[in-house]
Amino acid sequence: MLIQISQFILGLSLLVVLHELGHFIPAVAFRTRVEKFYLFFNPWFSLFKTNIRGTEVGIGWLPLGGYVKIAGMVDESMDTEGLAEEPKPYEYRSKKPWQRLIIILGGVTVNFIVAVVIYAGMGTYYGEKYVDTADLKGGVWATPVAQSMGMKSGDVPVAVNGREIARFDEVSVEMLLGSGSSLTVLRDGERVDLPITQAFVAKAIEEKTPWMFPRVPYVVKEFAAGSPAEKAGMAKGDALVALNGESLTYFDEYLERIPDLAGQAVTITVDRAGERVDLPVTVSDEGKIGVYYQDNLAEFFPVKTDTHSGLSAIPYGWNRAVSTLSSYARQIKLMFQPETGAYKEAGGFLTILKQYPSTWDWEHFWGFTAFLSLALAFLNVLPIPALDGGHAVFAIIEWVTGRAPSTRVMEVAQMIGFFLLLALFVLVNGNDLFKALGL
Repeated sequence: MLIQISQFILGLSLLVVLHELGHFIPAVAFRTRVEKFYLFFNPWFSLFKTNIRGTEVGIGWLPLGGYVKIAGMVDESMDTEGLAEEPKPYEYRSKKPWQRLIIILGGVTVNFIVAVVIYAGMGTYYGEKYVDTADLKGGVWATPVAQSMGMKSGDVPVAVNGREIARFDEVSVEMLLGSGSSLTVLRDGERVDLPITQAFVAKAIEEKTPWMFPRVPYVVKEFAAGSPAEKAGMAKGDALVALNGESLTYFDEYLERIPDLAGQAVTITVDRAGERVDLPVTVSDEGKIGVYYQDNLAEFFPVKTDTHSGLSAIPYGWNRAVSTLSSYARQIKLMFQPETGAYKEAGGFLTILKQYPSTWDWEHFWGFTAFLSLALAFLNVLPIPALDGGHAVFAIIEWVTGRAPSTRVMEVAQMIGFFLLLALFVLVNGNDLFKALGL
């Protein structure tokens, strides 16, 4: 947990500081006074603060984000005492609308650029690893959720909504976000289109587990405590090849048959270093033999790696950032479809924390930090008062009409935006709390 918390704080701090720099730099460039620059919020007191060239720079104690306070701007602090006076040259409100737009959108712009840079670096250093759907010779194991939409074990998914997909890990995401479209599979050498319904999406979200897996042989990875198979002499690395004389190739075939043999003595044939060995195993009363299968796909399929070095890394980083941002926007859209139940999966800080692994993994850290940067950009640019997008709307209105909204209008808008954000905060973190309590 400590490592997860450390990664969470590091990632969030990095993104907050860079986001606020995105506001700070153009503000200073346009000779706008920045009164405060804070990492984390500081109601009542600060953990640290100093003054640098007229700007109070500090660290707050409430790790929910950060902020820059710009003179002459109606923001979430609702500090409007000085706005009754005539605008001063150094104030935000005295700047031209296009300058204010650049200042206010600087944060989300930096968030996007950060994601592009991270993805470009990852493409160069780590490359992109994936299993090609063309290599799934046995197709996929379709769970009951997948079967509910017409999939069968052995199908090979090749396209969603008519778009060919080579990477297996992309198929599930596109299916989840593709309600109303179709999944194309290869079945016995023929292409078959299956409708992706809202009912399927709702069931997939409710199950919270993958609904299809690449079909792999049943190779012993580990044994459960008291495993009947281990007692019968089965060993790690054994590959199960037959059950009661019936040849079976894939793990899911055993998973379907063994529960029906609860409490019975069976003969399981394994391949051990090229030699077939028959083992007498008594299936437990719960219908299990206590064997965990080898689920590392690299053991069975060629894992391809696409690397992007030199100048090619830049368009790769850009394209991946755009693709990820588009996917995130579709996920948000899904939450506004109540029948899917997706809104129940919206999470707050605890959900974000859990996305980091319990061991320090730089590749995962940078990948999730890039995603989080894009998520922050998307949410901040929404046209909600109190967010960057809301301030941008006011700047655009003035730019187009030539008239600035009154201070009173902006105050009311800020209050409405604040309560909307508070409601969202309660929803997502309330979901976290209910999940933690098992409710």
